[in-house]
Amino acid sequence: MPNERGDAYALTALCPIRDDARAETSFATQIRERLKSIELDARSPMAKVPNTYLCRLFVLDEVPYQDSPAAYERLENKYLVFVCELHGALDPYLTGMWERAGAMIRRVWEHCVGFEEVSDAPSFVRYMKRCQVTTTYYFNGSTDEPLAEQLKALYLKQEFAKFVAAHQGAAPEEIRRAFGEFVGRVQPSSVAGPTWRPGASELDGAVVDASGSST
Repeated sequence: MPNERGDAYALTALCPIRDDARAETSFATQIRERLKSIELDARSPMAKVPNTYLCRLFVLDEVPYQDSPAAYERLENKYLVFVCELHGALDPYLTGMWERAGAMIRRVWEHCVGFEEVSDAPSFVRYMKRCQVTTTYYFNGSTDEPLAEQLKALYLKQEFAKFVAAHQGAAPEEIRRAFGEFVGRVQPSSVAGPTWRPGASELDGAVVDASGSST
């Protein structure tokens, strides 16, 4: 399928926004305001959804006109667009999204056509698949490994760079001893932790231990 690349999956869903002719504030504007209120990075509700490589939510009002020779096109609806790249199959991912980010989903998708039929994880999966369009372009440039393994690799890369910088010019015996301590601390074979926090974009608070506590 075009949406699949190895163990990676690309989801694009165009969810039509309901007619808002009688609304004091347009539904598109309300959705935009709600999107602005969502916290970002490690505090984002989507950071709690397993195997999310990256995602984006935005409102699409119109298709940009590129001028001649492109044809002018007009959308019949405004859309809430959800773009996500993930690891694994779509159905379990969307189930986990509902279970981990359900409050955000209900608030953001409230004014979308057909969302009134969504009440649980199975109905959310069906709804998103009805809104799905074929995706052939991947934004994520990482490998197709599970997110936990990629976060561990990112953590090891950062920690090893700090180790090298801290031991420049040290005697071989000192480096050997310190490296043994380094391996014991970073636990390369354990993806549970210590590792990189999902969604973290800054070094402060990015590292978490096996219990989930920041270090």
